Amino acid sequence: MFTEEKKKRNYGSIFVYCFFCFVFVVEVARFAKPYYNLENLMETEAVVEERLLDVVNSEILPCHFLSSRSASVPATKDQKLKGPIIIYRDRPPTSYCVKFESFANMSNLIKDGKYESRPFSLGGYNWTFVIYPNGNKPDAAAGYVSVYAKIDNSSLIANPKDVYAEIKFFVYRRTLDQYYMYQETEAQRFHLFKPQWGLPNFLPISYFNDPGLGFIFDGGQSVFGIDIFVAQPFDKWEVFSYEQNIRDPLFAWRLTNFSIRYLDFYSSGSFSSGGRNWELKVYPNGVGIGMGNSLSLYLVSASGERGYVKAKLRVIGTTNVEKQVEGSPNAVENGWGFDKFMPLADIRDTSKGFLVNDALKIEVEILSFSKTDNI
Repeated sequence: MFTEEKKKRNYGSIFVYCFFCFVFVVEVARFAKPYYNLENLMETEAVVEERLLDVVNSEILPCHFLSSRSASVPATKDQKLKGPIIIYRDRPPTSYCVKFESFANMSNLIKDGKYESRPFSLGGYNWTFVIYPNGNKPDAAAGYVSVYAKIDNSSLIANPKDVYAEIKFFVYRRTLDQYYMYQETEAQRFHLFKPQWGLPNFLPISYFNDPGLGFIFDGGQSVFGIDIFVAQPFDKWEVFSYEQNIRDPLFAWRLTNFSIRYLDFYSSGSFSSGGRNWELKVYPNGVGIGMGNSLSLYLVSASGERGYVKAKLRVIGTTNVEKQVEGSPNAVENGWGFDKFMPLADIRDTSKGFLVNDALKIEVEILSFSKTDNI
């Protein structure tokens, strides 16, 4: 009895001891995590401070191409292919820049209105860069700076069509000597009834009230930029079709004086089948692996067309020799055929009836082919 009670007390002590060990480990981990994050934060601030000193001593002006560095900050691995791209980059905008000597003064003068830049031309259209320093209220952008790209409607009235453009918005940040950039991955659609597109919530207004953040500098200056790339609609394309009901599918050719032919190859000349021009090409003494032992026979596109062809090649005799080609060209000069179509010995064998009055009759039957037309 005494032994059983002692065992129970021992089990209880072990449980209490394990519980306190678990609590101790959790608390150590909880206190260590802020310390780790604090170290990272201190390292980050040190890098930013070092960069800031470089900028102050460099006398480099924003929105000037001499300030561009060779590499931009890459997108993080967590960014998705769809949705906006938000990065910092060294290279300044290439389309247009607006510099305010005092962002605060401009903001007070405009109040609930907007600043619209002078027109500039890109991609065959006139554009303006629109900035709401106190937010575009109709777009529910209270507390944010709003930015927009606007296409001139007059350039769309004469030719009312959709314009697709890739838009990037920028603001210079002095503390990093880089440009904060926002870009949608999809081109934006502009037309007569929608001449403007932008970001109601580009950046909080509070960012432009604290010089320590770097969006205002040198007594309150700020620099905004925009890149516009107009995507031109395609005007060159092709149509692929597959022809099966061939007009005039059969063509026959008699190659006379076969036994005294001395050239490497002979051509039937151009013939039409299915609305396309073709040729038959024969090597009486063979070519490639058929040289000296076989008749080589090919169907060739007279206009240099490539693609899928299905056809039957025949040499007429007592019993015809027929082989089918199917697929893309398998020979030189866009040809479909065989280096070893049939043995020369069979042609010379009079009992097989291939040579009639020293003439060889060759046929082709075109069954189908692909066609690509440029429009």
